[in-house]
Amino acid sequence: MQKQKSFDSANQGQLYLVPTPIGNLEDMSVRCINIMKEATIIASEDTRNTQKLLNHFEISTPQISFHEHNYKERIPQFIERLASGEMIAQVSDAGMPSISDPGHELVTACIENDIKVIALPGPTAGITALIASGLSPQPFTFYGFLPRKKKEQLECLEQLKQDRPTQIFYESPHRIATTVKHVAEVFGEERKAVICRELTKLHEEYLRGTLAELRDYLADHTLKGECCLLVEGFSGETLDQEELHLSIKEHIEFLIDEGLSSKEAIKEVAKQRNLKKQEVYKEYHIN
Repeated sequence: MQKQKSFDSANQGQLYLVPTPIGNLEDMSVRCINIMKEATIIASEDTRNTQKLLNHFEISTPQISFHEHNYKERIPQFIERLASGEMIAQVSDAGMPSISDPGHELVTACIENDIKVIALPGPTAGITALIASGLSPQPFTFYGFLPRKKKEQLECLEQLKQDRPTQIFYESPHRIATTVKHVAEVFGEERKAVICRELTKLHEEYLRGTLAELRDYLADHTLKGECCLLVEGFSGETLDQEELHLSIKEHIEFLIDEGLSSKEAIKEVAKQRNLKKQEVYKEYHIN
């Protein structure tokens, strides 16, 4: 067991994890600014990007690059400096370090070397999008970026499709249409979902609807800016043994007898059987 008292013995080295704005610079807290000013160095994912932030808040602390391509080289250097009593502020390009960004390996190295790790609260895209999405805010699961390759992505979604918490994914504007199409294919078209883009910026936008509606919208519209995709959790509604052996038409009639309207029954059958509503509607009226 290890016990950390974050603010005892100020002369010891400390790693501060500093969140930076995801769009609007006014979201930078006073404490974050002060820590970056007091730090010996700032470990930055992209020094050019962070320099714009430093210039805006008149922070003169020197930077050292720290990203996925050099972290193995940098971590021993940082540990040595922290062990000698220096203070390092670690930042990613936007939002929380370690959340789909560099940082975790440095945190674990510090813990292994009994160096204090202090996280500052601040902006994070997933939670910001979640609380305004209209989907259940808890429980939730943050996944981040899904695999890019189709086969791997579909396999991953198959493992997630019956998870009950609201699910949060990150996606690029270039891949969001394909990803939504795959999620609709695996999770079912009637699952509610929300896309949020350009968080905290002038063109912030929420798209709320079913996965089918979002898929169809994206077929005709191109999005700009990094996106958050939020999908409602699995409701727990699966076919019971009696419904399992029914035809689509019999299943609809069964639900109508249970008190649902024909429209509601068609929607529910499509959801439970992971089919398109049009297919269920056609099957019901033709047969």
